[in-house]
Amino acid sequence: MDRDLALNLVRVTEAAALKSAKYMGRGDKNAADQAAVDGMRKMFDTIHINGVVVIGEGEMDEAPMLYIGEEIGCKEQDATEVDIAVDPLDGTSLIAKGSPNAISVVALAPKGCLLHAPDMYMDKLAVGSKAKGVVDINAPLEDNLKNVARALNKDISDLTVTMLDRPRHEAIIEKVRKLGARIKLFGEGDVAAAIAAGFEHTGVDILLGIGGAPEGVIAAVAMKCMGGDFQGKLVPYSQQEKDRCRRMGISDTDKVLYMDDLVKGNEAYFAATGVSDGELLKGVLYYGNRRAKTHSIIMRAETGTIRFIEAIHQLDRKPEYAI
Repeated sequence: MDRDLALNLVRVTEAAALKSAKYMGRGDKNAADQAAVDGMRKMFDTIHINGVVVIGEGEMDEAPMLYIGEEIGCKEQDATEVDIAVDPLDGTSLIAKGSPNAISVVALAPKGCLLHAPDMYMDKLAVGSKAKGVVDINAPLEDNLKNVARALNKDISDLTVTMLDRPRHEAIIEKVRKLGARIKLFGEGDVAAAIAAGFEHTGVDILLGIGGAPEGVIAAVAMKCMGGDFQGKLVPYSQQEKDRCRRMGISDTDKVLYMDDLVKGNEAYFAATGVSDGELLKGVLYYGNRRAKTHSIIMRAETGTIRFIEAIHQLDRKPEYAI
């Protein structure tokens, strides 16, 4: 795929972030999410791709735009055919409350290379490149923590484990505490938390626990670009969810989904822009004279290149779809 596609993907997440950041702290997560969707969808139509949304805002009857199966891009005959996974606003409640770590994210790969994950839960495990190959989602927690600590040349007491702050994780939290590791809970934002495990400066060493399956695929693309490891297992809570998995081609819901099951090959891209300030990305900052500043990251799996981009936007010179 054209490497210049990376910069265009950043423009997509920037547009979503600029739109949704206006709702920071206003208490309306639905309006913030819709603004992000609107900005992202309109910018996608300017990009030279023929894309299909494989992970989006829901089914066609649930989401007016960026629904699963929606065709986006310029739709020109010579454009590259791609799978697209989007989360226009990862952390809708975060931005509504004015809390940190809300981001806009996009993952992209050649057609047929992204898992069409059903909208359900997934048990996840993510680590950075130094701990790649030493973890197993089916192994005892103690073994995984010992192996990660050894790979990072740390004591277990120096490890930081992150997971969603949910009642379903109470047993895991208690085990981690007994093993002596540190715990960092987060309320929302699966993708940002998984990515944090791939960067040393965040202080996060391993992501554990159950979160959204679609967010798991997006995070797996980012971890592949960073050379890290991501493993997942779908967690269907009803026969209806099991049936949905089968309709989507997933017959064995107990199967461990490794990196190449979630995103095939190395021609994948990941882009994200901060909406509110976080550990990895700064949020949108509005200046006077119709200017705004964004902070983004773009990754490419083929080369392992990771770029951080700070941009100053002169909003009154941009087309309407870009702001």
